[in-house]
Amino acid sequence: MFVMVVIHAVDSGVPVNLSSLDLNLVVALRALLEERNVTRAGRRIGVTQSAMSATLARLRRHFDDPLLSRTGSQYELTPLGAVLRDRAATACDVLERVFTSQADFDPRTDAREFTLMSSDYGAAVFGVALARELHDVAPGVHVTFRQTTPTVLDNLGTVLSTVDGLLLPHGVIDGFPAVELFTDQWVCLVAADHPVVGDDLTLDDRARLPWAVYQRAYDAPVTRQLSMLGISPRVDVSVPSFHLLPLLVAGTRRVALAQQRLVELFPTPGVRTLPCPFPAVPVQEAMWWHPVHTQDAGHIWLREVAGRIGRRSGVR
Repeated sequence: MFVMVVIHAVDSGVPVNLSSLDLNLVVALRALLEERNVTRAGRRIGVTQSAMSATLARLRRHFDDPLLSRTGSQYELTPLGAVLRDRAATACDVLERVFTSQADFDPRTDAREFTLMSSDYGAAVFGVALARELHDVAPGVHVTFRQTTPTVLDNLGTVLSTVDGLLLPHGVIDGFPAVELFTDQWVCLVAADHPVVGDDLTLDDRARLPWAVYQRAYDAPVTRQLSMLGISPRVDVSVPSFHLLPLLVAGTRRVALAQQRLVELFPTPGVRTLPCPFPAVPVQEAMWWHPVHTQDAGHIWLREVAGRIGRRSGVR
């Protein structure tokens, strides 16, 4: 189904009948666009250079586009080729998941890799407990964590179809099934020797002091809540990791918002934790998943394990 979507999106709205499509072309397309070299692409998927050249010609006819164009001694992607590179990779991931689905799953004997997308916060607070559980009850199971990016919500359905789960709080994502994990609270971080902030942090302090933030200023629902109170963060520095926020606050005039569980897991010298000066919306963390996984036996087991860990974690 996904391959039809990919082709439909780039061929002026003309659907493709999957029964007439050689799905090996998707694998070849990915190799060609990622390698940008016929010989390397052929070696990668185990075919000769001449066979890969013939495949490239076939793909060019199908898309009515060169896909790869020579620039000096190198090949560069055409604009359409650049679009298809990511879509071909996603299509291959989805196809692999389709054909590795299982009717039965025994965690004591089966070997399988589960991929979860998460911030460093979700990986630390939930992922560590999950990995410990898998180590005890599923010795052949492997879990991989991928870092979320600021653009993950731009194409959410596609992202979810290529992983087993996405760890994000409610208020950021909606419309997909989820396993509830745990709740948490937001706290404010300031330097222990902050020259302005005393025993309490006020809304005026948050409005006038520089901020350290995770990714983009409004990626966290609590920051959007502040904007509704008329406070726009004056971002001094942004980072891709919640772990870095205390380090970027220590010894500075900056302030930051972080999750209480993470702060307690990784205390940072020279940093104070203060209550939020407003009723901050709690963090309700969940593992979101695509309906394509609904009947997969291994994924059902993973969801059960995640829910069990979440119930143990409880409310903070």
